[in-house]
Amino acid sequence: MIYASIDVGLKRIGVAVCLDGKIVFPKDAIMRKNRQQAARDVDDFLQEWHVDVLVVGLPQSGSSAQEMQRRIRHFVSLLDFDQKIAFQDEYGSSLEAQEMMKGITKQRKDGKIDSLAAKIILERWLS
Repeated sequence: MIYASIDVGLKRIGVAVCLDGKIVFPKDAIMRKNRQQAARDVDDFLQEWHVDVLVVGLPQSGSSAQEMQRRIRHFVSLLDFDQKIAFQDEYGSSLEAQEMMKGITKQRKDGKIDSLAAKIILERWLS
């Protein structure tokens, strides 16, 4: 089984993949111009890696959690993916990713933190 995860944001979508059910690798984030382009790019990623299960980060708490859940679920509905989709609480994954990157690289908007957050989300789901 090949697992992948996405951390859906308004500007970037972090992605990660796991080939053996144990070790998760963050991949290059998908820059988001609009929903349709982002959905196509996520579909391409899922096909390229022959993904069997997609894990999607979903906020369970916070002031804007309901609105973000609605947006994320809508985005997932745009995907042309007919395998299993699971949702995992993403609480604190971006902050954890930022902490992990401190001192390693500048906090650029290149998507590295987003994909590291996707890695954390998938690791949580796998455990």
